[in-house]
Amino acid sequence: MDSETPLGKKQVIDGRLRVYYYGYWIRAYEAPADTLLAKKQLIHALTRRLFNHVEHGLNIPGERLDEARHAFETETIPERRRVKGAMLAGALFNRATDIFTKLVEIQALGVEIHADNALLRECGDYFQEALELGKMVLHRSGEEGIDELWGEPLKAFMFPVESFYESRYVKISQTMREIDEICDTLCATFTGVPAFAGVEQSIVELSVAAKLKSEILRTDSDIFDAWASFVVATEKLAAFEPFLGSDATQEDRQRAWDGTRLLANGSALISDIARARVPMPKSAREFIERCRAYRVPSQGLSKTLSVA
Repeated sequence: MDSETPLGKKQVIDGRLRVYYYGYWIRAYEAPADTLLAKKQLIHALTRRLFNHVEHGLNIPGERLDEARHAFETETIPERRRVKGAMLAGALFNRATDIFTKLVEIQALGVEIHADNALLRECGDYFQEALELGKMVLHRSGEEGIDELWGEPLKAFMFPVESFYESRYVKISQTMREIDEICDTLCATFTGVPAFAGVEQSIVELSVAAKLKSEILRTDSDIFDAWASFVVATEKLAAFEPFLGSDATQEDRQRAWDGTRLLANGSALISDIARARVPMPKSAREFIERCRAYRVPSQGLSKTLSVA
């Protein structure tokens, strides 16, 4: 039974190496050797992913760190200070990766870089400060922060590569659980509502595709099928059209429109979570509450809502 499976257990399932964490068998990958070069490549990939998912305008070059810090420290308007703090976080991340890249280049020339190297310590300090400022940063949707992403380059810098991979599997299991929770809520919301007959299948398809997207690396040969399935499933749920009888009332039409908007919002949220590969608890909680609020009055929908 899964409840008896030890965390971190690896097993080949259907020809794929998988690792078990908190109820999910996650696609596993061999961690690269724990070298400065491997860490540099990992940190660069994590930094690109970070800027891809946060609000626009934060990818400030590391060489402009002093300007970004001055802009942040002299700002007095709270709303503007938040944005400038987010920009400073971006500059700190880029400065840290700049330093780390140069250290790897120096090491490639045969110069030994020790763990107590002053530049390595400075690099770690920049990552740590960026992590603190990352709490000011919003997801690109504008709904909440995803400071989980800000901590990943720091983890990759501080811990062995193998340990970082293990921490990612834990986070992916949490991401999958949140996807399941949202999809289960959507199914419960629309099951039994005639106007939305058949939507459950689309929800299930998105759940499967989103969980696969959250666990697969872009270097995996299956990424082409996985990404195509994910995009199609996301678009299919967002474009679902309810069935309305010819004698549907204006109230029925409004309820149907509200339902389609809820499905579109849910599709977008699941997509954001799967692509970021981290939970978005505030957005998920608020969306689930919206589903519950919609479900109560839907019990009394007019019988003119019927499958055409």
